[in-house]
Amino acid sequence: MDVAVALRDVQRAAAETRQALARRLNMGVSDVAAMDQLIFAAEPVGPVELGNRLGMRSASATALVDRLERAGHLRRVPHPSDRRRQTLAPTEHAITEVATALRPLIDAVSAAAAELTPEQAAVVTQFLRTASRTLHDLAAAPADG
Repeated sequence: MDVAVALRDVQRAAAETRQALARRLNMGVSDVAAMDQLIFAAEPVGPVELGNRLGMRSASATALVDRLERAGHLRRVPHPSDRRRQTLAPTEHAITEVATALRPLIDAVSAAAAELTPEQAAVVTQFLRTASRTLHDLAAAPADG
């Protein structure tokens, strides 16, 4: 049970960190969540998909995208394979701002990881990947399931 409690503590700390990052960047928490989705997306993300990922209605997602575009954090670009669609790309300025704000956290986590033996690091990594898959599966499950 200690592992589950520790993981819950990590989740709470991550939420607090997102709020602190929003304050440091002078952005709303939803704006930071959107930028996280865009900066770390494996494939291009459009406005509708971004809204879906953030659990927003279409009008709210449009307002969010418009606000981030006006602030210079993202730009709309044609989809690479379907020119009728738009995707959202973070600006270099936004990427640099976020990376700068995250640097102390990244450095601290890297320092903590450096204290692990290779064997410990392998176990922790395996656990975190399994926990991450479990959380993603839970998030993707139907509400009634």
